[in-house]
Amino acid sequence: MTEILFYHLQGQPLEKALPLLLEKTVEKGWNAVIRAGTEERLAVLDEALWSYKEDSFLPHGREEEGDAEHQPILLTTKDIRPNEAEVVFLVDRAPLPASYDVERVVLMFDGEDPEALDEARAAWKVVKGLGHPATYWQQDGGRWVKKG
Repeated sequence: MTEILFYHLQGQPLEKALPLLLEKTVEKGWNAVIRAGTEERLAVLDEALWSYKEDSFLPHGREEEGDAEHQPILLTTKDIRPNEAEVVFLVDRAPLPASYDVERVVLMFDGEDPEALDEARAAWKVVKGLGHPATYWQQDGGRWVKKG
């Protein structure tokens, strides 16, 4: 079964938190898909992945740039994974995937957005109802703490 991880963003924006999780994904030798709710957010995330550290970047590309199957980290708004990603990151209220044929699905949501919180709670019920193991992580002083 696919492991589902819920990351509750508090006090740190997605642009700061996501690259750290992606670094761990790349260290495992896994490919990733980042699916965002809008093209505008993809542009912001694209820039953040190039510039989040002065001395490094995360290798990535956007689906419309071509060669999607060769990207270690692919940014898209679609429910696809041409790079055979082991991890799908759902950000900025992107919906749950149609199928769960990956190692992990990581749903990151803004704790300051009441609608995002409601959607995350509903997603939790869906994935638990499907029998997937799910864990809940919350930010605590810049660190992630497993809460459930």
